[in-house]
Amino acid sequence: MISKNTICLWYNGDAMEAAKFYAQTFADSAVGRVMRAPSDYPAGKQGDVLTVEFTVMGIPCLGLNGGPEFTHSEAFSFQVATDDQAETDRLWRAIVDDGGQESVCGWCRDKWGLSWQITPRVLTSAINDPDPAVAKRAFKAMMQMGKIDIAAIEAAVKG
Repeated sequence: MISKNTICLWYNGDAMEAAKFYAQTFADSAVGRVMRAPSDYPAGKQGDVLTVEFTVMGIPCLGLNGGPEFTHSEAFSFQVATDDQAETDRLWRAIVDDGGQESVCGWCRDKWGLSWQITPRVLTSAINDPDPAVAKRAFKAMMQMGKIDIAAIEAAVKG
């Protein structure tokens, strides 16, 4: 059954590779139905993968092999709440080490250009602390990081 609302992500011929990577990397993720071209067409051949249905952490997605015309940007990202440094490190390394790119404040980009925010829950709590001084210290610490260091956030919270 097709979901009522699905995120469609544009790829340049490698939607299947991306879907498999996400399914292997993130919990509650899987590759679903694959639609192949029923005949030759101007940009491809019969049997080429046109779309791939997949889920990323329970979110329904459709990978569309649309070609090189469009690329991903930071205007869209997946935000992943992590529970500890081990999970933060594992997800960050999986994305960056597989041809991705590090960014700042917990953001990174996978090799297909899709942006990810690997955000420990402790960071979100600290930035939303009711004490403005605590929130400010946590925010200032985060602004100096690429991958989030939970111990450094916790130290900033303590002052």
